[in-house]
Amino acid sequence: MKQVGKYISAVFLAVTLVSAVGCSSTPQKEGTGQYFDDSVITAKVKAAIFDTATLKSAEINVETFKGTVQLSGFVNSQSDINKAVEVTSKVSGVKSVKNDMRVK
Repeated sequence: MKQVGKYISAVFLAVTLVSAVGCSSTPQKEGTGQYFDDSVITAKVKAAIFDTATLKSAEINVETFKGTVQLSGFVNSQSDINKAVEVTSKVSGVKSVKNDMRVK
């Protein structure tokens, strides 16, 4: 009976470890929690850009990976690029902003 208990404990421990490792993030892949956090950051950045009257939010794409926000798309001027980067950097949770936007 002791052997069965040890076997069940070992299986439970193995399943727990595999589950924990499977949900952790790597440099190239986000874990479940990080993906959720990045989705929230992306939504906040999109809302902040949308709320800025001078920016056309439909022309700016927003992607987030581990707190780094990448902005891409085509805008009307360099001042629009600067404003989008400024607005994005003020959003809570944003660690850095990568600017890939271009002037039309």
